[in-house]
Amino acid sequence: MSNTLTDQLFSQLSGAPLQQISQQLGVGQAQPAGAIGAALPLLLGAMGRNASQPQGAEALFGALQNDFAGGPDLGGLLGAVLGGTQSRQTNGAGILGHVLGGQQPRAEAALGQATGLGGDKAGQLLKILAPIVLAFLAKQMFQGQGNAAGASPDASLLGSILDQEQQQVRQQGGLGGGLLGAVLDQDGDGQLGIGDLLKIGGGLFGGGRT
Repeated sequence: MSNTLTDQLFSQLSGAPLQQISQQLGVGQAQPAGAIGAALPLLLGAMGRNASQPQGAEALFGALQNDFAGGPDLGGLLGAVLGGTQSRQTNGAGILGHVLGGQQPRAEAALGQATGLGGDKAGQLLKILAPIVLAFLAKQMFQGQGNAAGASPDASLLGSILDQEQQQVRQQGGLGGGLLGAVLDQDGDGQLGIGDLLKIGGGLFGGGRT
């Protein structure tokens, strides 16, 4: 079984956090579970693409170091995000603007259609998850969980971790990999059709229920 950053974070969000997110969105837990499973690799893959540029890696590393290192645990941060606390740590809209840029509307629409959440709720979900992903990355970088080599955390290490994650997302495919390709790799022509995404999603959700 793979143990990607996506897998690790998804397991941490299972249970009570998933229930809280579902209540915030006003839907049952099945839809958000599938959507989170697709949104996490999309966000991590997008961060990986940004961090593949030296300036992008430096900017992301700086944000992790300044805003998220030593911050609240994921449960505490999720509570602050859902409770509407205003801070740099909880500014999901601002984080998404940096991570997805002009592709944000496409990401929200594609995630919403492929998971059945709809674009508005998918956008809301991405705003909730963006700070969580950064807090998780900060813990990986500064608490040594993902730093088996014992290297000092810096922008190049962050870039390599995210690059590896992005490659794994693409190799595994599924809805997350399909969304990543559709949202980030296309220029507006020859986009991966939403029918293709729904087929990918059907396979993911159909095989993922126990």
